Amino acid sequence: MTQPADAPTDMPADAHPDMPPPDIPPPDMPPDWPHRAASRVIACAPHRWHVQVMGAGPDILLLHGAGGTTHSFRGLLPRLAADRRVIAPDLPGHGFTRGPRGRSGLDAMAADLARLIAQEGWRPQGLVGHSAGGAIALRLAQILPDPPRVIGINAALGAFEGVAGWLFPAVARVLAVTPLVPTLFARLSSTDRRVRELLRSTGSPLDDEGVDLYRRLVARPDHVAGALSMMADWRLDGLRASLPSIRVPVLLITSDRDTAVPPATSAEAAARLGCAQLLDLPGYGHLVHEEAPETVERAIRGFLGDAP
Repeated sequence: MTQPADAPTDMPADAHPDMPPPDIPPPDMPPDWPHRAASRVIACAPHRWHVQVMGAGPDILLLHGAGGTTHSFRGLLPRLAADRRVIAPDLPGHGFTRGPRGRSGLDAMAADLARLIAQEGWRPQGLVGHSAGGAIALRLAQILPDPPRVIGINAALGAFEGVAGWLFPAVARVLAVTPLVPTLFARLSSTDRRVRELLRSTGSPLDDEGVDLYRRLVARPDHVAGALSMMADWRLDGLRASLPSIRVPVLLITSDRDTAVPPATSAEAAARLGCAQLLDLPGYGHLVHEEAPETVERAIRGFLGDAP
């Protein structure tokens, strides 16, 4: 298997030295956060991970996208956990996962997740990734010793074109490291109206609970900084070039109302992958797994060989 160039090989499997002892659940998690009882903190260098684990049976790993957390799987997680052990981490810098900066790129996050998977002895039979989480799932399938099947939900596998290809990451990098920017962004963007507008722009107008959860996340400067860092460090050239070498079965789920990642992006990636299927779920937007978790559950189970 190909190992990411920046994958650290000498890090101990304990917490970052500047981090407090682990608590279950994270001490700063609101008492009404979705599936709080399933939350735990796992120290695996260089991060102090927030992970939700639910159910028993074969392992399946859920990976959210940029700006999200485990909350985006609040409807899907308990459905899959009926006969599986479902594992959903907050990505580095997001939600309640804590760690150093500089580990927000695709290869770094995949390497850190692979280390966490090995430390905990998880054996995922399926990797489910939404948006940028879909790209991370494909990268994990390249580096895990026993690569599982991959399901991408509106997977962000497209490259920025033209000027945007270098300008957008550069701007995100400046914003992420500029003092007070995440705090200012959080204050200006966390109103109910602005969050509803943002969600509508993805093609997924969520219910009041979904809007409130994103509003609370956007109000957290540390979460905003983590999302900006991920955007700044996001590079897909290596993964896109290696798509033909990925031989595990892949399912790419698309939604025709997705205005964030057009379905054509998944179609182009599927044509380059060695063993991929496309499945369109019409009538939904980018956050289809939040809009219709029961529909996405059926698609996942069908692909993994479960009875619907």
